[in-house]
Amino acid sequence: MGLILNPGNDNSFIKLVKVKDTRVFVDKTDLIEKTNALCNTDENLVAITRPRRFGKTVTAHMLSAYYSKGYAGQDIFNKLNIAGKDSFTDHLNKYNVIYIDMNTIDGLFDGYANKKQKADGVNDLVDYIEYSIIKELKSNDDFSECLKNHQIENTGLLETLLAITQDLNTKFVFIMDEWDLVYREYRNDEILQRKFIKLLKNLFKADGGQDCFILAYLTGILPIKKYNSQSALNDFDEYNMLAPGEYAPYFGFTDNEVIDIVKSPNCKVSHDDLKEWYEGYKIKGVDIYNPNSVRKAVTRNECISYWSKTSSNEEVVRLINMDFDGIKKDIMDLIEGARVQFDCSNFQNDMVTIEDKNDVFSLLVCLGYLGCSDIAGDEDLKQAYVPNKEIRRALMGLIKKQEWYERMETIKRSEKLLKAIQELDGTTVATLIQDIHNSPAVALLDYNDEESLTYCVMTGLLWSTLGKYTSHREEQTGKGKADLVYEPAIKGTAPLILIEFKYDYSPEEAIAQIKTKEYFKRYAGQYNNIILVGINYSTKTKDHQCLIETLIK
Repeated sequence: MGLILNPGNDNSFIKLVKVKDTRVFVDKTDLIEKTNALCNTDENLVAITRPRRFGKTVTAHMLSAYYSKGYAGQDIFNKLNIAGKDSFTDHLNKYNVIYIDMNTIDGLFDGYANKKQKADGVNDLVDYIEYSIIKELKSNDDFSECLKNHQIENTGLLETLLAITQDLNTKFVFIMDEWDLVYREYRNDEILQRKFIKLLKNLFKADGGQDCFILAYLTGILPIKKYNSQSALNDFDEYNMLAPGEYAPYFGFTDNEVIDIVKSPNCKVSHDDLKEWYEGYKIKGVDIYNPNSVRKAVTRNECISYWSKTSSNEEVVRLINMDFDGIKKDIMDLIEGARVQFDCSNFQNDMVTIEDKNDVFSLLVCLGYLGCSDIAGDEDLKQAYVPNKEIRRALMGLIKKQEWYERMETIKRSEKLLKAIQELDGTTVATLIQDIHNSPAVALLDYNDEESLTYCVMTGLLWSTLGKYTSHREEQTGKGKADLVYEPAIKGTAPLILIEFKYDYSPEEAIAQIKTKEYFKRYAGQYNNIILVGINYSTKTKDHQCLIETLIK
């Protein structure tokens, strides 16, 4: 057992299995049945890329624990879903696995580069990858004699693997986690990138290369790099956020899996809250939740934005500030609920070759900051959207730090709307809501009920209330449920706002309902200043009316 060849350590998957009865654990081992079906076929090269914290590493560790001779998989998997499948024992711990964690290798190379004595020919990260794999192969008892007989000294990795495969009639499973690290961390080093791709092409496209592997599995964030509009590793079947294919249920939690999670007596957060905060990645008809965020929310009993603490915020800011074709405005519209069409056909799958808004949206989808849906009839056309509350909060937090933020008309309108409510200016509120109703985020809605009206007002107040208020819909208060409540994040800093909506009635009737059903009772002892807002939409005039009062005790 080694770091690369047949690792046998307690990896992230095994650690999860050990605590599966006391911690959040979702069994994704059915994926193994799918990879087993690919072994020793002409479809045995697979690349699956997903955003950070979507279970890529734990899944790669699962495959390593299943295929590698370094593990006792019967003990690990015997109570998991895969144990009930016909193919379970066919490939269980029968192969030599070459497992490359690019983050670990990159860190080790940093240390190696500082050494005074280095191996001949090891000058960069790609050289170090080859050197490290060959070193472990030579030190393995099963291969050392074979490689001595072939006098393997300064030959490359492919020649080393071919010697083992041909003489010992054995094949390898190749797993590389974070394959795209070279394109993210060395984004401006094109020489290193091309050298890295050449190494992989030699392994999987050169004569005899594929014969060395029963299965190859790559994970990462970015899709496989394109050169001249062609994938650099076009022998791989690739599944990414722009073209996810059939592997959607195995990365992220599905809705049914989250429903099972909240059934635990230890879970204090609701299914609806988890759905609002962390779902929204609709991949091939499957609703996917961010698994890392769900685990943290359930463990901490709190739904907040965990994404902003793990993702490439600086990269997102850079992309937005390029402002191709008014992308700043587009991002703000997306945050408010709009959808924006883009074309991913020319995206080069890197973080440098960004030439227009289409490339920006494509990259943001791959990074997980946007979801995307297909447009019928054209596989390259997509619709971008903000998937959930967590991402919306993260994006809003980034945008509010930009120097151009307060100059945006959307921000000015939101601040003006909150100010008008606090100043009891119903006429201005009605005028602004009319304007918001016609905005890109709202205009596409079927504006025919109180639900649409509620969404319109929440969209308008989105920016001005961030960090100042928390909003509650259908809040149980007094003798019924208030349509919308804005509660100050810190009591005493602002008035409480109670909003009631009507459709083809009047704002006076909305105010009367607040009073009659005593929606304010729940808050009367906590707030000295409570504002009552009644809003009506008339289908006859297509106008909004608004009446605002302060509660008189």
